[in-house]
Amino acid sequence: MALHFKGHKITAILVLVAAAAWVGTGKFSSVGSEEAHAAQPAPAGGTVSDDPDAALRTVAAITPDFVEHAREIRISGVTGADKRAVLAARADGVISELGIAQGDEVDADEAVMRIEGADITATVKTAEATLAQRAQELEVAEKLFKTGNTAELQLIKVRAEKAAAEAMLSQAEAAADRLNLYAPFTGVVDKVEVELGEWVQTGTPIATVLALDPIVVRAEVSEVDIGFVGVGDQADIRLVGGKRLEGVVRHVAREASSQTRTFPVEIALPNPDRAVPSGMTAEVSLYTRPERAVIVPRSVITLSAEGELGLRVVGSDDIAAFASVELIDDTPEGLVLAGIPEGVRIVVSGQDFVRDGEKVRVKDAKLLAAGE
Repeated sequence: MALHFKGHKITAILVLVAAAAWVGTGKFSSVGSEEAHAAQPAPAGGTVSDDPDAALRTVAAITPDFVEHAREIRISGVTGADKRAVLAARADGVISELGIAQGDEVDADEAVMRIEGADITATVKTAEATLAQRAQELEVAEKLFKTGNTAELQLIKVRAEKAAAEAMLSQAEAAADRLNLYAPFTGVVDKVEVELGEWVQTGTPIATVLALDPIVVRAEVSEVDIGFVGVGDQADIRLVGGKRLEGVVRHVAREASSQTRTFPVEIALPNPDRAVPSGMTAEVSLYTRPERAVIVPRSVITLSAEGELGLRVVGSDDIAAFASVELIDDTPEGLVLAGIPEGVRIVVSGQDFVRDGEKVRVKDAKLLAAGE
């Protein structure tokens, strides 16, 4: 992604830095000396030089080294459970079985608690017996109807009674099932809030279950960077204790927070031994897609006639030109710029004293720095 410089204040600062760097360095003391010499009047009785390049301005330039650069986006986040559920009682009654404790691992659909319900169990048995009776009555009624010994209306009534018995059995079984509490997913029991023998009501919190594999780092990306983050991107995670992990972006929000104008993202990390807990601060490094770029000193940035930031470059014909660039990163080694044309040299000293289309004398900045 390209970052955009904002405001003329930043522009002025960068140009000031560039000028100061050029004036302050002693390594390029020869740069510009030719034009100063050319500006002096010729000695009395002297002859004018026949060299057409004698009055050309001198600049120092480097040949750009192109690299594939992936910009790093650094954000802060917090680890969290992949899933979190607070299990609640589904019926009123006394806890007759409590098969979990803090720290226990549970499997999906495993029964973790049961409430006493002798009356509900009896209701189920009664409903089963009633249904069996209604089924026999329907069987007899159908045989009589086939032989013409019963009316169709009577057959319809028996069928309705059997359907009602089936519904009553379903209701009784559902009530019996509500006596049991099941784990919704595989995880670890983080908290148990009741005791065996305690009377609870429907909705009473029983336990908290966390799924910690994978562990999820939740963070927020600025609106400037969100366009360069996608599901499936690799991420480096550094925990507070210094531990480093690798994860994958699994979710990128499509709506920004109304308060911060940032976009929530989730990075999933393998955590098979559950060593990484929920709620730990983490530093996240995301990387943009690699772009062809050049790393240059900050002092080489200059302005076009229209006030646009870029570089002064020279081609093989030693004609100066302005190249508009995109700043994609700022690293300790220098600015990382994209959009630099092929086959040009970047002017690193004297760039603010030449104009577009002007022919210049070019010296190799590396040789000048080496004193050659």
